[in-house]
Amino acid sequence: MNEFLQTEEEVLRMLKTVFDPEIPVNVYDLGLIYKIEIEGTTCKIEMTLTAPGCPAADFLVEDIRQKVGSVEGIEQVDVNIVFEPEWTKDRMSEEAKLELGFL
Repeated sequence: MNEFLQTEEEVLRMLKTVFDPEIPVNVYDLGLIYKIEIEGTTCKIEMTLTAPGCPAADFLVEDIRQKVGSVEGIEQVDVNIVFEPEWTKDRMSEEAKLELGFL
């Protein structure tokens, strides 16, 4: 497998280990991750929160920085929180909807 794809796959795997402390679903399957860009040794992540005043925002950002930063080849992780487009339950994976009882 090409090195870039391997790094991208590992970043996704690490994002799936980041959980909002109030919701038993990872941030990726919740649909909070809008964009992932890997440029050299920097990983840029654009994400949102389930609510603008989310008390877990700092925790989530730091957890993402630590976990994604542990991926071989990634030296810097930039996390940008955005609120456009607004997050809705429609962004969740089928697994997340099932886990939370929305299906």
